[in-house]
Amino acid sequence: MTTLKHFPVTASAADILNELDLNGALVIEGFLTSEELDRLNAEINPALEKKPVNHAHPNAAVEFFHGPHTKHLTGVANVSDTFVNAVLLHPIFKLVGDQILLPNCSDYILNLAHVLDRGPGSGDQLIHRDQDVWPRELTSAIGGHVQFASLIALSEYTADMGATRVVPGSHRWPHDRVPKPEEIVIAEMSPGSAVIYLGSTLHGAGSNRTDAVRRGMHTSFCLGWLRTEENSYLSISRERVRKMSRRAQELLGFGVHDGIAKGEGFLGAVDNGIPADMLAAGRL
Repeated sequence: MTTLKHFPVTASAADILNELDLNGALVIEGFLTSEELDRLNAEINPALEKKPVNHAHPNAAVEFFHGPHTKHLTGVANVSDTFVNAVLLHPIFKLVGDQILLPNCSDYILNLAHVLDRGPGSGDQLIHRDQDVWPRELTSAIGGHVQFASLIALSEYTADMGATRVVPGSHRWPHDRVPKPEEIVIAEMSPGSAVIYLGSTLHGAGSNRTDAVRRGMHTSFCLGWLRTEENSYLSISRERVRKMSRRAQELLGFGVHDGIAKGEGFLGAVDNGIPADMLAAGRL
């Protein structure tokens, strides 16, 4: 039986990176402290309460993917300081991003952050690879990682509630290989813990067979020159961005991807300037 290894938030960089390289996924216990978890939930609750179940999506396939019993909140950085300070800037995300993404870019950025309240009756999600949002010919040709992601348990996260199903080792498989049932592991976690996985690792939400809502937050990062799933520039007010740290601004896309030293380009400029500099100067 395949297993998913659990590590404390104090685990060494070598242990975390070795496990990601070997199995493509791991659980970090205590990724958020209980205080951070409580603050985060308190900050996002008002916005989630206003969201309908099964919010319409312009693409029917995406709407089907999330299912008819799900509340979906994007633009998390616009409503939660705790997300920005404790999640976006988490040292384990920096460790993984620096190690696996920087070889293929000058900097990496937030691809998507959203909270999913999967209610009773939610079914099994399609087993998938997150990096397949981009053309497979491109991601295959790069010869390295283009993305990594996480799912943070913001509530109880049990098998019966639909905890994420993960296929350890699938990041090394041919793309058309289908996992056997015994190769799929359920990432049961305590609130505040997180499963971190590569963009090439197969995974998918499970069925919620309880009467409770399972809340999880997906956060993913990608190469800084890729088109992101979420448009953070319009998801967050400039006044909020202006008050953030420089690194948070850069991760949200308000820096530039400067590849000049590598013979590449200078991407993301505004009026030939760096957006974060212009925010600081009051020019944006």
